Amino acid sequence: MDQVTIENTFYRQDVERVASYFPWEKLKNCNILVTGARGLIGSFLIDVLMTANKKEFTVYGMGRDAKSANQRFKNYKENFHFIQHDISFPLDNLNINFDYIIHAASNATPCAFIADPVGTIKGNVWGCDNLLSYGIAHGLKRFLYVSSGEVYGECNDSVYTEISHGYIDNVNWRSCYPNSKILSETLCVSYAQQYNIDTVIARPSHVYGPCYTSSDNRAFAQFLNNALQKQDIILKSSGLIQRSYCYIADCISGILAILFYGKPGNAYNIAPEEATSIKELAETIAQLSSVQCKIVLPSQIEQQQQSPISHAVLSSIKLKELGWKSIFNLKEGIERTLTILNNQCPNQ
Repeated sequence: MDQVTIENTFYRQDVERVASYFPWEKLKNCNILVTGARGLIGSFLIDVLMTANKKEFTVYGMGRDAKSANQRFKNYKENFHFIQHDISFPLDNLNINFDYIIHAASNATPCAFIADPVGTIKGNVWGCDNLLSYGIAHGLKRFLYVSSGEVYGECNDSVYTEISHGYIDNVNWRSCYPNSKILSETLCVSYAQQYNIDTVIARPSHVYGPCYTSSDNRAFAQFLNNALQKQDIILKSSGLIQRSYCYIADCISGILAILFYGKPGNAYNIAPEEATSIKELAETIAQLSSVQCKIVLPSQIEQQQQSPISHAVLSSIKLKELGWKSIFNLKEGIERTLTILNNQCPNQ
């Protein structure tokens, strides 16, 4: 999982498909920073940018693990630079003018929430503030914040639009993630108001794909790990909760549509047409991998890590108005993920 790279033929096909959609000439002579470079979203996004790049712009990836990043992006010899930095701290030692910043760095896994809820809050809020304050002092043209569909909390709406609003338990440590995402969104529009800079917000639904790391303990990653090892897929709940699950290629095309075409100060959901239960996700992976799907009662710690939100189906009507559309349904996205992971190059 950690070593899916552009050398993988099937993965490269998905990257090239996304790269073919956008007017890259608009980024000529620009510097683009992507934080969270080793994450599920950040790594795919960098691959798309570098695949589209004809030495006309420069891409910078930022993250905490230089060794992992250097291995992951070893194929990029020109117009790419990795910056080792914890975004919770100011960027005092940098002197690079970033034209575009895509902030995708965040603790995003349940194990990280329970182990480091304070760090999760700092990474989201302080990280956003550090980048915005640096950007306005260094020629920033547009700041894109990668938020989350979790900002909606528990809503009564059957489908969540960008103006939906629900309940979040503020005295539950698990709320470290959605609440800090909400505050970071407000920080973006506050910077825009006070300093007259251009900010836009992406709210991805639950994203899955082949670029997850070995430390990722989200449900889709656990299911895929079981499937790859030809083990039964273990479902730690009834699995009836309805969510929007978005294949990584569709998510990245959505983020780039927002970067190129999004209206300043606006937030956009990124989600497919269909709603899917966690059980259906698990059963689809099991069926395509010829393994069984079993329900097992979760441990107390596993129960604590689970999102309390019982329903999270997002509407992408607003994003579609920018010309975006999802390409992969659930089965197609899972098939692509399994094909990529089952066809790794020997040296990966």
